[in-house]
Amino acid sequence: MARTAVVIGAGIGGLGTAIGLRRAGWQVTVLERVAAFRPVGAGLVLQANGLRCLDALGLGAVVREQGQDDVSGGTRRSDGRWLARIEAGELEHVLGTSAIGIHRAALHELLLGALPDGVVVTGAEVRAVTVDGDVTYQTQDGPVRVTADLVIGADGIHSTVRELLWPEAAVPTHIGVRAWRGVTPAWNGDLVVAISWGRGAEFGMVPLVDGRVYWYGAVNAAPGGPAGDETARVRARFGDWHDPIPALIAATGTVLRDDLACLDEPLTTYVKGRVALLGDAAHPMTPHLGQGANQALEDAVVLASVAHRPDGLATYDRQRRPRSQQVAKASRAIGRFGQQLDNPVAVATRNALLRLTPPRLALRSMARYAGWHPPVIAADGHTP
Repeated sequence: MARTAVVIGAGIGGLGTAIGLRRAGWQVTVLERVAAFRPVGAGLVLQANGLRCLDALGLGAVVREQGQDDVSGGTRRSDGRWLARIEAGELEHVLGTSAIGIHRAALHELLLGALPDGVVVTGAEVRAVTVDGDVTYQTQDGPVRVTADLVIGADGIHSTVRELLWPEAAVPTHIGVRAWRGVTPAWNGDLVVAISWGRGAEFGMVPLVDGRVYWYGAVNAAPGGPAGDETARVRARFGDWHDPIPALIAATGTVLRDDLACLDEPLTTYVKGRVALLGDAAHPMTPHLGQGANQALEDAVVLASVAHRPDGLATYDRQRRPRSQQVAKASRAIGRFGQQLDNPVAVATRNALLRLTPPRLALRSMARYAGWHPPVIAADGHTP
């Protein structure tokens, strides 16, 4: 009889886990609280490790068709002066595969399409989870209770599973950064991919395969504040930065705003009984390394490759917790060194150091995080 798993949360990590477990012979149900999926979100960058995970899930080729390969780029100042440049192909030369930009909704749709009808249950609000694998959730038809051999909490930064079973854990804390994200319509203007830094501010842009451009802006700011015209706010903050930043903002219809948060006090375990956390439920991190979705995919592949073992969850925790927490810590540090740095003397020193650092050296540093290789998920549930 097939082993059973309940995945709570149908984001990138949750769907990736469901795909992986099904490849390993598990019977999987995914519970998602929203009643219907909508094409929400903006863009993301799938780095080499994330793409390799998608290869392990059997989706690498189709995702690459939907993504935009990396092009030349680097880091600039707010006036456009280059601090560091990386030519197209350098990343692939160092890491063995390129990074690609893809709309989050497009990636989500591809993952969702890899699962048969009926696997994902929408409109399912989880109310209770036990370490013995019991899950109670509410639907429009009433409460439902199921018991599974494995329960995966993939329900995001404000995880219900973490709150229920890890009451001792610290809650994610705001880091004093506000971020705006947007996607333009088809873009016909000049575009050089770059991250641009000012004092306490950052703006980045990533081309997508369909001709649109994903961009984000981030500034030091206290959390909260009233809702308003976010397009006007981001234009006021970045409207005098180098081209094409003002034009990208002006071309965008909907601008999303988030106050960034992470888990500065890491969990001491990702596993309790039959329950495992992954993705933002386990290690919510800042976006400064661009590793959030990639780390969730790493979690998914590792869990699917070891879950059949008697010590599978302990192995998952042992393999994933140190690495994912190291990446989260590095991302936090890079944010402090980059976007959050505000002191003018410190900013000038950082910029000088960046200009003196050979691009290849910076790429080799990135390889510590993006150069990871996933295990094989065997179809019979036994890792070769």
